[in-house]
Amino acid sequence: MLKKLLVRNYAIIEKVEIHFSKGLNIITGETGAGKSILLGALGLIMGNRADTKSLFDIEKKCIIEGIFKVPKQYQSFFDAHDIDYEKETIIRREITPSGKSRAFINDTPTKLSTLKLLSSALIDLHQQFDTLDIHHVSFQLNIIDALAMHSEKVLEYRKDFKVYSKNKKELEQLIYQSNEAAKEIDFLNFQLNEFNEAEIIEDEEIEAENQLKSLSHAEDIKRVLGATHQHLSESENAIVGQLNELIYELGNIGKYSDKILQLKQRFEGLVLEMEDVASDMERLADETEFDPGKIAEIRERLDLIYRLQNKHQTTSTKELLEIQNNIEIKINSFGDLSEQIEQIEHEIQKQEQELKQQAEKISKKRQAVVPKFEKQIKDLLEQLSMPHAQLKVDIVHTSEVTPDGIDKIEFLFASNKGSQFEAIKNVASGGELSRLTLCVKSLVADALALPTMIFDEIDSGISGDVALKMGNILKSLAQEHQIITITHTAQIAIQADNHYFVYKNHEGEKTRTSVKLLEKNERVQEIATMLSGSPPSKNAVKNAKELLKV
Repeated sequence: MLKKLLVRNYAIIEKVEIHFSKGLNIITGETGAGKSILLGALGLIMGNRADTKSLFDIEKKCIIEGIFKVPKQYQSFFDAHDIDYEKETIIRREITPSGKSRAFINDTPTKLSTLKLLSSALIDLHQQFDTLDIHHVSFQLNIIDALAMHSEKVLEYRKDFKVYSKNKKELEQLIYQSNEAAKEIDFLNFQLNEFNEAEIIEDEEIEAENQLKSLSHAEDIKRVLGATHQHLSESENAIVGQLNELIYELGNIGKYSDKILQLKQRFEGLVLEMEDVASDMERLADETEFDPGKIAEIRERLDLIYRLQNKHQTTSTKELLEIQNNIEIKINSFGDLSEQIEQIEHEIQKQEQELKQQAEKISKKRQAVVPKFEKQIKDLLEQLSMPHAQLKVDIVHTSEVTPDGIDKIEFLFASNKGSQFEAIKNVASGGELSRLTLCVKSLVADALALPTMIFDEIDSGISGDVALKMGNILKSLAQEHQIITITHTAQIAIQADNHYFVYKNHEGEKTRTSVKLLEKNERVQEIATMLSGSPPSKNAVKNAKELLKV
């Protein structure tokens, strides 16, 4: 229950403080005095968007504060959000001149989303030209579920459906991973086959490149090596022969000097080395042959190695062998997900079967309450001068389970005799929608646990006896709920347990909105004014007294 609403520095309100009570709280007043502004302020503590343009004084902070009597059953909400629970909970919203907005619950800073959750549980706000929740199929479904009184079963179903949905997502992910793994394995096997067929040997490209160079220049190599061998040891004036003659001469004089003998010995070593070199040159010249087939073979091998290096962005066969090894390791690391997929598919089938059974039971209870609900709505609408209006609850079964079961529920409305049933949003006028909403909420208020219900211009488009009957419905509803209603209709205003009057105060430099709780005589004057205008006529005053029974 909303016990107090404090509004400071908002729109044309400098400061207003209203103490609400149980029962039916009626708000009336001049057009443009600020009645709906009060609901705008209330909307801020319900989490609506803030705007610095709505500040009364742009240099001061705006504060909207509501004090609520909160039942003990809400303590779990406070515990879950780490907020101190108080029987009288203060919800506050502040807007600074810079545009910064802050929210508090019992002086604990909180997120706007948390504020919305709590306030929406404490207040049901119906505004004629704002969002009408009766339009939404989700709200319509909640109404039927509330009447069916199976909230625990629905909660249990939705809890199970959440697990089911989680498992379905997990299955999708596993199938995706399995498919991707299969693609990856195919690609890796293709790469591995390339390596296996290539039979790479570490550093083989170095030897192949050298061999290719030799074979490509075989004729030059053979010619030069042969000529050099000839000059060294085979020609008439071979260098080795000439050096041997010199060694002989040195031998003749070596007996005269040990140093000459040492030089001779060194010279002999050089000649021996030269003879070895000549011999190797001869052998290499004999071995060297121009072989086009071998050249083509080596080039083909090098092309393969270079292609693999380019493909894998490497520069050596050693790196290629490392990549090959890594591919083998990666292939072996892939596990088979088929068993896991099969297991979770079996679990999902079992869960789906159980959900269908739960959903069918829920659906039967929903269908069971519909006829009575439709008749009650028709009776109430008839009281409100809509004798031919009907509400039809359309229930369509879905082939698959959904978060709401196997039912798609939509309220269809026909306002006139013989009219086709259509979605409420397509056919109901503002006045019709107001009456329909009041009828629906009056029937389900207890089941939906709405502590405080606020109606803004619920009487739009009605008057006279219809308004009187609407007032009776509101009065009846106020027996169990706190009702706050803004009205322009005297027949509704007379039902008030508490009657608040909103008016403009023109004192000072700015117009200000003020609110006061009317006493008995003040109520007579206000009702009379609503009946006839200002100032009210004597007959209007008399009529007001009769209506108020004073």
